[in-house]
Amino acid sequence: MAKSALRRLQNGWNVQVRVIHALMIRELLTRFGRENIGFLWIMAEPLLFAGLVGVLWHFTHGETEHGMDVIAFVATGYIPITLFRHGVSRSVAVFTANQSLLYHRQIKIVDFILSRFIIEVLGGMMAYLFMAVVLMFTGNFPIPANIGLWIAGWLLYAYFCFSVCLVIAPLSEVSEVMEKFIPVSTYIMIPFSGLFYMVSWATPAAREFLLYSPFVNGMEMMRKGIWGDDIVAHYNIWNPIIASTVATLIGLILCRRIRRKLTIE
Repeated sequence: MAKSALRRLQNGWNVQVRVIHALMIRELLTRFGRENIGFLWIMAEPLLFAGLVGVLWHFTHGETEHGMDVIAFVATGYIPITLFRHGVSRSVAVFTANQSLLYHRQIKIVDFILSRFIIEVLGGMMAYLFMAVVLMFTGNFPIPANIGLWIAGWLLYAYFCFSVCLVIAPLSEVSEVMEKFIPVSTYIMIPFSGLFYMVSWATPAAREFLLYSPFVNGMEMMRKGIWGDDIVAHYNIWNPIIASTVATLIGLILCRRIRRKLTIE
């Protein structure tokens, strides 16, 4: 009995992995096609944004900021925020755009969100690593002091981004206002993202307020993993874990409800 249940679970898992893989290939071909550098644009876009802003800060703020290279500091903040902005924007109206695929029984609506978000995560990771390697060669990026903490911060940041996408996707199907509100909200949250500052630079009162943000905690972990004892970082690992888990549960409930309203053509 236990073996048969385990086998069914394994078969179901294998099916969903193949479904998500197929949806990712479909999304990449639809978005980037086969021309020029193709799917490598998922890495190029974050690099271009982070690089341009980093160079701008280099000329306006100087070479270092609180002991950190300015270009590296801005890039380590801008690539994660690009993951959030792209992930959320790709989640808007994702069900409507793909509802004809629900004709296939193996495809679940969460697969649409997951496949698109995995693409954004892979693009962000590739951009992050490429940027780090290039800046190391130029002497603008330190050898990470704690790779495990760096990766943990990135994963927690990505987990919270995904949980937000799970909530945004079904809500965008309920109200068209959400689609117009998303671009504004992604800019409003920048002060609460830890993008252009460290928590230690803030006053004690502001520091306590900023640490309520899961984004800030993940960003502080990443930068602590990179610069180590050269900087002072403040973070609470349980904040993004709890916030992401709660948002994920809410998102799954909303997805289940919206599934009943979708018509398969």
